[in-house]
Amino acid sequence: MAPSPSVPQAAGAQPTPGAAPAAEAAPLPPPEKLEDLLAELDRLIGLQVVKDEVHRLSALLRVQTLREERGLPVVDTTNHLIFSGNPGTGKTTVARLLARIYRSLGVVATGQYLEVDRSELVAGFVGQTATKVAEVFARADGGVLLIDEAYSLTRGGERDFGREAFDAVVKEMEDRRETMVVILAGYPREMAELVATNPGFESRFPKTIRFPDYSDPELVEILKVQ
Repeated sequence: MAPSPSVPQAAGAQPTPGAAPAAEAAPLPPPEKLEDLLAELDRLIGLQVVKDEVHRLSALLRVQTLREERGLPVVDTTNHLIFSGNPGTGKTTVARLLARIYRSLGVVATGQYLEVDRSELVAGFVGQTATKVAEVFARADGGVLLIDEAYSLTRGGERDFGREAFDAVVKEMEDRRETMVVILAGYPREMAELVATNPGFESRFPKTIRFPDYSDPELVEILKVQ
């Protein structure tokens, strides 16, 4: 009996003798209950204005989902956000929780949270910045990406690649608007200036959540639970 013809291997894809097949990714746990996540949000100290905004946002998204399920028209909008506030006002804590809320609502598929700053987006050589930005967005796809001090991307001298990174960020978030959420975070005045630099930013970031400074009694309460 003639031997079976061998199947040619692709270049650079020689099998390793005895190698085990690649392990499949572990299945994701089921989404958490929205009511539990909102209760966790409400237990945070202070931030009442922020809590109210997140509750309103969650209610709007639930209504949108119900309308879509019933074949009713829905508003075509983006879920990207701006977090405006001083350091230490809970922006990261709320962003992490919001990633889980968005997964519970079906806005994102996996709900992972990734936080980056300028150093993880801007390269030092021509042609590398767009690649770094694309890699960051690929890691965050399916979840929430927070870019801290986002306004720093638009600053710098003639040889700085921050503007290139900023343009790449805008392109990536438009390309992936259906699969992930981008949050730009930073100081209030600087974030307002950033939005003003681009006329299309208001449509890309329809909502700004402002994080107030903690009051003295709230700071004391935070210290007690540390």
